[in-house]
Amino acid sequence: MITAFVMVQANPDSIPEVAERMVALDGVREVYSVTGDTDLIAVVRVKDHDDLADVIADRLSKIEGVRSTRTYLGFRAYSKEDLDAAFDIGN
Repeated sequence: MITAFVMVQANPDSIPEVAERMVALDGVREVYSVTGDTDLIAVVRVKDHDDLADVIADRLSKIEGVRSTRTYLGFRAYSKEDLDAAFDIGN
């Protein structure tokens, strides 16, 4: 499974509509509106790189109101649950 984080610049007057269209795409798991120099962050999870190109390059980036995207691929996931399990001594 490939996980990508897509930073999206959107037209300010259409951020909620862009987010709704993004989250409706297959492969897009979550969309967050955020502070800072990015308007939205999408979490994309797909099986392979071809699917990644389909979701991001062919569909997400072409949504009306999307001005630009920057994509970061996840290598390894860390979570509090993973850390707790690693240090659990069976109590």
